[in-house]
Amino acid sequence: MTPTKRRVLRSGTLFAAIALSVSLIASTSAQAATTKAKLTPSNNFPTLKPATGPVFTIGMTNTEGAAGGLDYPEIRTFAQSAVDYLNKRGGMGGRKIKLEACVVKASPETSAACAQELVGKKVDAILLGLDIFPSYTTYDAAGIPVFGVLPILPGDYTAKAVLFGGGNATSMAVTAAAAKIKYNAKNVSIIAADNPGTAGTVASLEGSLKKAGIAFKTVKGGDNETDAGYQGLMREAAKDNPEVLISLYGDAGCIGTIRGRASLGIKIPVLSTIICAGSNVRAAVGDDLLGWSFPGAQTDRLTPERAILQAITAPVRKVKPAEIDPGALGLGVLGVQGIMTMAEHANRMKTKKLPITGASLFSFFKTVRGTTAWPSGAALECGAVPAYSAVCAFSFPVAEYTKDGNVTIPGLEKVDVKAYLP
Repeated sequence: MTPTKRRVLRSGTLFAAIALSVSLIASTSAQAATTKAKLTPSNNFPTLKPATGPVFTIGMTNTEGAAGGLDYPEIRTFAQSAVDYLNKRGGMGGRKIKLEACVVKASPETSAACAQELVGKKVDAILLGLDIFPSYTTYDAAGIPVFGVLPILPGDYTAKAVLFGGGNATSMAVTAAAAKIKYNAKNVSIIAADNPGTAGTVASLEGSLKKAGIAFKTVKGGDNETDAGYQGLMREAAKDNPEVLISLYGDAGCIGTIRGRASLGIKIPVLSTIICAGSNVRAAVGDDLLGWSFPGAQTDRLTPERAILQAITAPVRKVKPAEIDPGALGLGVLGVQGIMTMAEHANRMKTKKLPITGASLFSFFKTVRGTTAWPSGAALECGAVPAYSAVCAFSFPVAEYTKDGNVTIPGLEKVDVKAYLP
């Protein structure tokens, strides 16, 4: 990989990964509506007995210690913690789970080597952590089904896999949908950092806005701006009086753009990344966040699933479960979501007296209506859009900051993004 390509993967595509990881936590619905199958609730894990059945081995590939700062060990460590949790509470449909992890280094060669290693270990299924170049053909030739939380590169969207999220395509589609549905926008301004990675995110957003029939202009700034710089970006974006501003800045850029809008007295509503809905940002900016909405954002509502997520991740962070902020778990939460979504549906298969194998679980996601993402309960529709045949998630919430200091969802729990996909 060239340095430029490495930057694209880090700052562009992986930004979407963060957005997706939080959005899967977000929905306020405890359980999505189901059809053709009576499915047990996802919060029943604490009531299940320890797993005693034959071992179900999951092979995981994950990027750690790669050049360019690509290092995501918590995806693996959180996944292992989820396995430890489940083995005391039902396992994979009664089968004890073993995680076989293999580290890749953001190169096709290391991904291919890991694929050969895991095939040699005769794993029951593959769960992709963050693997930029998965060897789908190797797994397919060995008859090993592939699961994952999100697509990263274009080829992932049509791979022979079950991907519980939609990555960049769906995260930007829900942003365009929110502009159309929530604000009935005809014109928007996009604010984004001017770098190769963000260019891919902007391109996806612009494609979705075109599908929505919304005109747009894009204002670009530096990766990191001064307070005056963020004010200048907000001023330029607002000067033509669009119905909505869309900010794609994250991290420190969240605070800079939020304060910049407030200091200028701009009242135009803003759609932004879910990173900007995090508790650390809210603590820094307070009610300057009024008028901001977040496609895919987590609510502050307590649920049994949230408590389970805290119980799983607390041992890794070495804190008490109550100290875990699910919205601040970053990419590590992808490992939990993948393992728990697979296990939840294996338990559902067990209640229907179906065999628990990697192949049968793969078929269940592809053919049964009523599958859902854990922990949100958001509906999964694997293969519903042929151009995105590996993707399962096409419905996301839209939340907004309110005067009580919380992020809530005002009637937009499930926004279908199929019509807005670029």
